[in-house]
Amino acid sequence: MNKANLWHPFTQMKDYNDSNPLIIERGEGVRLFDVQGKAYYDGFSSVWLNVHGHNVPELNEAITDQLGRVAHSTLLGMANVPAIELAEKLTRIAPKGLSKVFYSDSGATGVEIAIKMAFQYWKNKGNPAKNKFITMNQAYHGDTIGAVSVGAIPLYHDVFRPMLFPSHVIPYPYAYRHDGGAAAAKEATLSALRDLLETSCEEIAALIVEPIVQGAGGIIVMPPGCLCEMASLCRKYDVLLIADEVATGFGRTGEMFACELEDVSPDLMVIGKGLTGGYLPVAATLATDEVYSAFYADYEEQKTFFHGHSFTGNPLGCAVALASLKLFEERGIVEGVKKKASFVEHKLEALIERPHAGEIRQKGLMIGIELVRDKSSREPYDWADRIGVRTAMRARELGMLTRPLGNVVVFIPPLASTEEELDAMTDILTKSIVDVTEGGASL
Repeated sequence: MNKANLWHPFTQMKDYNDSNPLIIERGEGVRLFDVQGKAYYDGFSSVWLNVHGHNVPELNEAITDQLGRVAHSTLLGMANVPAIELAEKLTRIAPKGLSKVFYSDSGATGVEIAIKMAFQYWKNKGNPAKNKFITMNQAYHGDTIGAVSVGAIPLYHDVFRPMLFPSHVIPYPYAYRHDGGAAAAKEATLSALRDLLETSCEEIAALIVEPIVQGAGGIIVMPPGCLCEMASLCRKYDVLLIADEVATGFGRTGEMFACELEDVSPDLMVIGKGLTGGYLPVAATLATDEVYSAFYADYEEQKTFFHGHSFTGNPLGCAVALASLKLFEERGIVEGVKKKASFVEHKLEALIERPHAGEIRQKGLMIGIELVRDKSSREPYDWADRIGVRTAMRARELGMLTRPLGNVVVFIPPLASTEEELDAMTDILTKSIVDVTEGGASL
């Protein structure tokens, strides 16, 4: 039935149907179990969203308890208790100034909302000429049409280009940490943004950015101070800043939100993935009072934000999100990330001298290990070598699940992982890389 009826996302089904598919039956803690009963560490948090592990009693109970009240009630012109309570909680933990919450059901739809809000904000303010967007090279913001329009990964996005609105693209500040090029990369980004804003700010509605860490582009970490200076340029030239915290939010980088690492308060912020602890599809777009006020008008002015989703503010999802945030507080999850990140960094030092580990990129518990054919020249593996895929398959054989980004092996474990579990996972990760790139050389 799996091969006959199910079409998997981001998956070449011809390859998949020729393989031995993994079918998950249950989860417990940081492990998943397949239908044969084999256990696997969840080394990528089930696509970057699991926080507390699987089958968490407190989260299960929150859903069951809410289910006994009401499973769903629309937010169109009415409200429900968990959605109200979660909105209040989110505005208390978000960067300063983000006081309004608009719910959706995925990161992509949250981005779509932010783009439409920014576009209509300027129209409602009487400045409809500000209708263009700035994005960054190799950006990924989701797969709906608007989100793809501000995406810039050719492999994912070029096929849809005729359907999209054009965006200005500036470089994301990438540089090998080994060659001291971070300062130059930062200045190249800031210079490109500054030049674009100086010449075109009258037509720019917003800049959208993955703050501090660019995810699907390869786990690229910004040089210190870059995000803060980008935010300053947006303020100077009267351009909105949209922070896409779908991947980086909820403790992943060592702060509740990555923007907090540089004390940045965006005009719009998109959150998802870890919002419900990885349990249910709830996302949100947070806005400032300034943005909200541009839509607050008499009915006949037609400034209403005509956007919504059937399951917006779903009570089950909001209830489990509240329970997840309670666990963040009770268990010191964010504070624990910093210590665990240091432990992982130390463990991965074993890869630094390996001939095919080009760079280890890390912020908090968001890690990407770039594999290269030749370390000295940085010669990449050819796409057809499938080196990342082969490494992930070797990790699966050894008992850990992950999913690569091309030739970058991703390690994004649940935040609640213990040091003992992280020790086991990093051992599997290291052995998988050495087995595939060096033919099983000794560690």
